Amino acid sequence: QVELVESGGGLVQAGGSLRLSCAASGRRFTSNAMGWFRQAPGKEREFVAAITWSGGRKFYADSVKGRFTISRDNAKNTVYLQMNSLKPEDTAVYYCAADSHSYASPPYEYDYWGQGTQVTVSS
Repeated sequence: QVELVESGGGLVQAGGSLRLSCAASGRRFTSNAMGWFRQAPGKEREFVAAITWSGGRKFYADSVKGRFTISRDNAKNTVYLQMNSLKPEDTAVYYCAADSHSYASPPYEYDYWGQGTQVTVSS
């Protein structure tokens, strides 16, 4: 059974930092693109960041560019999202996702999703 498990969420003051982790189990995603999405209350889920299987290319939503960094450790089958200079509008449930197709090119098709981790940024 494939699982993506997010961790690292929590409550932080504006300007602070958090590092989210997404650990995959049940299969290796070392040849798969992975991404982060978020969903704020009353809003649709939106793209945050994505990373290619090798980590050589990264993509960001304009709203987080320059503040968030996506990375991965294929030896640990884990992807990370370092979030700096957090703003109240970053408050959301953050989801990790994986494309099941190996060596895929964008746009990615995310077939696996985690359960999400809550990030709350206070002003």
